[in-house]
Amino acid sequence: MSLLSVRNLSTGYDKVNVLHDVSIQTQPGKITCILGANGAGKSTLIRAILGLTPARQGQVMWDGRDITHEKTHRIIASGIACIPEGRKVFPRMTVQENLTLGAYLEADASQLRSRIERVYEVFPRLKERAQQLAGTMSGGEQAMVSIGRGLMANPQLLVIDEPSLGLSPLYVKENFRVIRQINELGITVLLVEQNARQTLAIAHHGYVLSQGRVVAEGSAQELANNDDVRSAYFG
Repeated sequence: MSLLSVRNLSTGYDKVNVLHDVSIQTQPGKITCILGANGAGKSTLIRAILGLTPARQGQVMWDGRDITHEKTHRIIASGIACIPEGRKVFPRMTVQENLTLGAYLEADASQLRSRIERVYEVFPRLKERAQQLAGTMSGGEQAMVSIGRGLMANPQLLVIDEPSLGLSPLYVKENFRVIRQINELGITVLLVEQNARQTLAIAHHGYVLSQGRVVAEGSAQELANNDDVRSAYFG
C-alpha cells in the first residue's frame, strides 16, 4: 500500500488551474521523485499535499486516510515534514535552536536529545557548529540545518523541495548523498527536483511534471532511459 497517494488532483490560484488531474504515489521506505522544469507545478503540488493550496478536484490520501481538506498543522502532526526550497533557516538563531524548532511538537526532553544526536550523526559538522548563528553559515551548511530540522520532526515522509537550488556542485553531491542516507534510516522521501541526473541516481520511482500534468512515470531506471526525459533533462 502506498504511504501518500495523490489522486486526480487539480488545483491552482484565482481562476486558473496549475495542476490538472495529477496522480502520484509514494511507496513506504522508498525515494520517489517529481521532476519538472520551473513552472511545471512542482511547488503547487507540495502546497496541495500540505493543505496550503486547497484541492479543487481529487484526493490526497495519507496512510489510508483522506487528508484532502485537513488543516496544515494536522497534516504535519500526522507524520509529514517538508524541507522548503531555498534553505529557510532562522538566521539569528543558533544551529541547535534551529534544530530544536523542528521538534516543536515533542514535549519529552529525552526524545528531543536523542533526535538531536541522530541529526548530529548524519551531519557531524552541525555538532561542531551547534552554537553558531545559522545566518553566518555557508549555503551548503544552511542546507544541512534545513534538512536536519526536517528530521527533528521524526517524520514518516520527508518532502524535500529543490535541495540542489543555488548550491555549489560539491554541496549538491553531498546533499544527495545525505538524502540517500536518510532514506536508508527507513524514512520515506518525496524528492522534488530539476536536477534529473543526480535525482534519478538515488530515486527508486519517479514522475515527470510538465505544465501541471504528469507526462511520464516509471522506475528511476526507466525514466533515465526514456528518450523524452533524456532529451529534456540530459541534453
